[in-house]
Formats: sequence, structure tokens, C-alpha cells
Amino acid sequence: MDELKVIDRNIYESRIAKITSKTKGKLIVKEYPTAGAHSGHFRALLEELKLKREFKPDIIFIDYLNICASQRMKQGGSINSYTYIKSIAEELRGLAVEYNVPIVSATQTTRSGFTNSDPGLEDTSESFGLPATADFMFALVSNEELEGLNQIIVKQLKNRYNDPGFYKRFVIGVDRAKMKLYDVEASAQTLSDSGKSDDDEPMFDKSNFGRRQKAESFEGFKF
Repeated sequence: MDELKVIDRNIYESRIAKITSKTKGKLIVKEYPTAGAHSGHFRALLEELKLKREFKPDIIFIDYLNICASQRMKQGGSINSYTYIKSIAEELRGLAVEYNVPIVSATQTTRSGFTNSDPGLEDTSESFGLPATADFMFALVSNEELEGLNQIIVKQLKNRYNDPGFYKRFVIGVDRAKMKLYDVEASAQTLSDSGKSDDDEPMFDKSNFGRRQKAESFEGFKF
């Protein structure tokens, strides 16, 4: 973006053509007024794209959850931020389940969390109802040292899909000029909880988890 004013038009077009040739998939961007869109608007957009363009997204990014509107509640003096933000999160999670598509969004931290090098769920701003509703949350942590290395720390805060202690913290590279994230070498993963070693063994005997024994153990169970 910084080079747009100085590069030749032909060079610009050749670069765009090169990027286009390597790009797979389709990206659709839709802009709404601040606090003017809720899950109902997103649902209508998905249906319109499905009917008119035969387009079904594989993933949806919403930037960002706290400035969306709630379809069920109207913001006013009688509605506090905890209830309102929690309502937005529940509606978007319901939309994700309805269309079987992951929805990714962002939120901000509190004042104390902004300067905290080890943030937690309690540092979520405005409403703790948001982390209570989300299935997976992670924090991006940076400081002057990491900025000098073009790196950023990712910390898992909540994970309903797997053990959040596995790769609880890890480092990734960031190219801010190109807005790009990339993997770093294994030697850069110097965090003590960036993963489990190959020597780690479970605390139970794996031999007891055979397919036949498992079927017999739960025989007759109803749920």
C-alpha cells in the first residue's frame, strides 16, 4: 500500500496479476453501519448470496462482535452491556450452528488487560457473557521485544474442542507491512508451554482402550 504512489502502473498491474494467479477461492466483503447489523441481516445476506450467486461461505469473519446489534434486544438505559453483548454472541453462535459454518470475530481487553503480558478470560471487556458463549478464544500478546523480532504470542484462553493446555502459548511471525501471519522456526518456540514433548505419556494404560473392550464396557447403556 505504501508503494502505490510511487510504482509504475504496469508494475502494479503485473503484481496484481501475479497475486491473482496464486489465489484460490472467493472473498466477499459486506459493510454495514456501526451497530446497525445483527444476525438477521447476516442471515438475509447468506440467503441472498445462496440464491443469486450460488455462494456458500466456508468461514465468516465479523469485525467486530461488540459493535454489532442484537436482534432480540434494543440497546437502551434498561439493558446493561453484559446482557447486550452476551445476546449478540448467542445470536451469532446460533447463526453458525444453523448454517454449519464457523464464525470468527474479535473483541477488546480491559484497561488492565491491555498492558498485561499474560491476559485471561477475565480481561475481556464489556461483558463476561462473551467468553461464556464462545467455543474457542485466544489472545494475541505483543511487546517491544516481540515487535523487534516481528513476532506475536498466541495464548489459548478457552477451547471446547481440545485440551487448552496443549500448545497453550506459541509464537507466530507477523509482517505488519503486508498484514501477513506466518509460521516461525521451531527454535523460536522458546515458551515453556508451547507444546508437549514426544516423551510425554498419558497417566493411564492405553492397552485397556481396545475396540472390543470399549464396546463391552458400555454395553447396555442408554442415553
